[in-house]
Amino acid sequence: MRVLITTDSFPPGCGGSGWSTYELARTLRARAYDVRIVHLRAGRSGAGERCYEDFTIDELGVPAPPLPFVRNYFKNERSYRRLVPPLRRIIADGRFDIVHAQHVLSAPPSIAAARLERVPVVCTIRDYWPVCYWSDLIHDPASSGLCPACSRAMMMRCIRPRAGAAWPLAVPLVPYMAANLRRKRIAIAGADAVIAVSSVLARDLVARAPELAGVRLETIPNPVDIEVITRPTGRQHPFDGRPYAVYAGKLAPNKGVAALIPACERANLPWPLVVIGDGPERDAVERAATQSRRDVRMLGWLERPDALNWLAHARLVVFPSYGPESLSRVLLEASALGRPIAAMDTGGTGDIIVDGKTGLLTHTMEELAGAIARIAADPDLAESLGSGAAAFVRERFDAKRVVARIEALYRELVQSGPAARAAAHTAGAGSSPRAATEEVSGGHD
Repeated sequence: MRVLITTDSFPPGCGGSGWSTYELARTLRARAYDVRIVHLRAGRSGAGERCYEDFTIDELGVPAPPLPFVRNYFKNERSYRRLVPPLRRIIADGRFDIVHAQHVLSAPPSIAAARLERVPVVCTIRDYWPVCYWSDLIHDPASSGLCPACSRAMMMRCIRPRAGAAWPLAVPLVPYMAANLRRKRIAIAGADAVIAVSSVLARDLVARAPELAGVRLETIPNPVDIEVITRPTGRQHPFDGRPYAVYAGKLAPNKGVAALIPACERANLPWPLVVIGDGPERDAVERAATQSRRDVRMLGWLERPDALNWLAHARLVVFPSYGPESLSRVLLEASALGRPIAAMDTGGTGDIIVDGKTGLLTHTMEELAGAIARIAADPDLAESLGSGAAAFVRERFDAKRVVARIEALYRELVQSGPAARAAAHTAGAGSSPRAATEEVSGGHD
């Protein structure tokens, strides 16, 4: 079977979404699938080609000026129609059996192009971009409360903390924000199947995106190549054998990094805290580290092998995120490595961590500090949580098991044929797939 994977992110310089896409492509290829990758690059122009390991990746640039709202317009409405023709040519020339779109930039035009070529198309949703303009459900970065619904009234509230003193100038953009979300959801409604990577994300898509009513929705997690992640080859303790705790991830408000160091202080963490990552909150975290009574090591962004090495030898992984994590790759990889985890119970985190068995789940930062203290003070508990996490991830998230479920979906869609898929769309209660295709592609059939 020939599979075209379109994505916004792919190694080496990428986050969890890109690595999850890579694991999918790599496992499919190991199972004798003919896989081609198209990487859509925001902020670039033109087309090109590059190689990563044994993959040749086609790149299509998407110009996006670095200006709020303007950048989003260029990445979305302006780019979608321009991307449909080249994607359609790639699908036709490659005679692909199925198209699998991976993210916000790649999904709408890929779905439209695949439907025009009468090729089945799957869309994986890895965060909240179909139901939140900011993709995180946080209406106020200074608050831990999640947005109840992306109404126009809530959009006006969420603009204010993000735009600062200029917020009155941004209010007229609310109609655009609402229309932008609706266009994305209508585009997704054209897919033959949508994959949500966690149970909570699937639930929120059903509750918050009425345009997706009737669309086939599967809950299939991100794949993790357990054998590669746990392979000890070339790994050495990065801290001269000394114990340490680690935070790995983006330094952003929704990741709860403002409470990271205070929680460790409250827990009286007896070891250094190693912080791996970069982002808009890095300066604030560094200031907190400077003022802290704890030993905090700021490592910045690291290449994946180095980050995995730090995770592999950590005595504790701290996960303070209060945003609705769809399915954290950091938690999956830390669990695969048998590390004990203290985490906030948010979004899909409960799909990975069973409280008291594969980690400790908390609901407030005070509880998080208590969990950090418990794990640090009890080696037997730490060992039990780590071994439980490793066994659980191997059973539920190993790439071979996960991709086998995706393969079964592929086969079912390919074997059903265009007529059956069109009938299934017509029977659904969602938006018309024909209308969805025309809205993205401009109706050039």
